[in-house]
Amino acid sequence: METTTQLRIVSVRPPRRTAGAVVCAVLGLGLIGGAVTGSWLTGDSAERPAARNAYDTAHNLWHSVPVDTLFPRTLAGDGAGPGGADRAWTRTGVAPDSGCAGTLDPLLLRTVRPVGCGRVLRATYTDATSSSVTTVGLVFTQGDPAAMNALRARFTTEGLGRRSDLMPRTFPVSGTVAAGFGDAQRASWTVNVLTDAPVMVYAVSGFADGRRVSAPEPADKAMVKGATSAPAQAGLGHEAKGIADRIERGLRASVAAGTAAPR
Repeated sequence: METTTQLRIVSVRPPRRTAGAVVCAVLGLGLIGGAVTGSWLTGDSAERPAARNAYDTAHNLWHSVPVDTLFPRTLAGDGAGPGGADRAWTRTGVAPDSGCAGTLDPLLLRTVRPVGCGRVLRATYTDATSSSVTTVGLVFTQGDPAAMNALRARFTTEGLGRRSDLMPRTFPVSGTVAAGFGDAQRASWTVNVLTDAPVMVYAVSGFADGRRVSAPEPADKAMVKGATSAPAQAGLGHEAKGIADRIERGLRASVAAGTAAPR
């Protein structure tokens, strides 16, 4: 059963009080509206500060994280080989951190330039049988999230990661099985532009015996089941992709550790 409440007679406010109440109401709404509008304009949300912190952290990783963390001495490639076979890789050497000019191919450098190429870190690995070698690199840029998203979109829409004239360079390591790993020995490669950090990750693989490769293939093509090219049959696409993926995971773990709130 519904109940009713008797309405009270409310006295009419004097004009001045009414005007004052209206002004206060308008000001109050203005402050609330301003706060909401400011939130829209600045994109203030719980996610934005976290994204900025991740970028700030990643910008400094190249000189603040131990080399053995970024490029472990050994990598486990469970299921990373052709047909899901396990792989294992051993680091043969780490290059001193360097600038981008002279380290990246000129055309690749020009492609990355819109996001501001900062530093490049590189290491070379060999597989358990010492039959293949792979250079993996981390290109630390000065880009913000919008710039990195734009670069990734360009790589995707224009297929830049599959162009052989944008293939990353190798890092030969003297006195090791990777001593003869030069540009002519490049067989397969992968390039991934991250959007959750200002970094581009790449890897390029080849034969450890120093043989020249006349027709290198991007990793995704060399990994296609049934592919018959020399890089594909040797599993070099899997080598490049497997190592790049694991270094990328380690990088993300370092970023996450650097942005975690202290306990």
